[in-house]
Amino acid sequence: MVNKVENIITVINYIENNLTEKLNLSSIAMGVGYSKYHLHRMFVETVGLSIHDYVQRRQLTESAKLLVFSDKSILEISLIAGYESQQAFTNIFKQMYKKTPNEYRMNEEFYPLQLRFDLIQTVKQKLSQQEMEENIRFATTTDIPACLELAYLVIDGFPNLNENEYLTELERGILEQRVLILTDNTIAIALMSINYHTGSIDFFGVHPLYRKCGIAKLFLDKVMNELLVDKDISVTTFREGDKADTGYRKTYKELGFAEAELLVEFGYPTQKLVLFSKNGGSTNE
Repeated sequence: MVNKVENIITVINYIENNLTEKLNLSSIAMGVGYSKYHLHRMFVETVGLSIHDYVQRRQLTESAKLLVFSDKSILEISLIAGYESQQAFTNIFKQMYKKTPNEYRMNEEFYPLQLRFDLIQTVKQKLSQQEMEENIRFATTTDIPACLELAYLVIDGFPNLNENEYLTELERGILEQRVLILTDNTIAIALMSINYHTGSIDFFGVHPLYRKCGIAKLFLDKVMNELLVDKDISVTTFREGDKADTGYRKTYKELGFAEAELLVEFGYPTQKLVLFSKNGGSTNE
């Protein structure tokens, strides 16, 4: 695993150093000296996104930053992001951010689609299923730095995530014993914040290197059997067909969540999903 992570770090560094260029799988593979097939497979397995999606999301994130914090024209920002026309840039920006570049600039509030993907190289060997199940625990204040690192890695799943608000809610949740965490030494592998009153999952993220290990079900089973017993459990996520969704909606649907009402949170269109309690009825207030 270590070699693979080191290879991905090399690829990420190349992408970040060339974000203002027209990047694609072929040019990146040539730049780092890997075959296109090997690079694509390795990147998707480790990061959870294709090279195309990662590059697009990173370039749009940096563009959004320029829209809010610079006076560069939208055309200039379009060209910096590697787009050949302002219209092409505007079309994809609106698909991902749900606002035109001009509307986003007028709103004056930056949030990232994708931050630079920084993998910690100390993840050497994955925990077994039994170890993961036994080590899910309530987070403490000493876990906060690891929680923040995980949030940066999985920020693609949380439209409009504000770091200061997240940190405030995280600290409150830890004090109220509403935050579950799974760690490997100092690395947060997974994190879930719940609300006892509403029965909602307010935040859930899994480290990409553990993405296919069944962790979501382990956390959900613990919540259903110990913390939110006989309650319907809800979560809000991307609406169907949202191109900004990197697979979060599919994951929740596979866990048995059913579609509920459409919502708009912080100006972003989302949907509530519900996992009904085993007794067939909710005891939520």
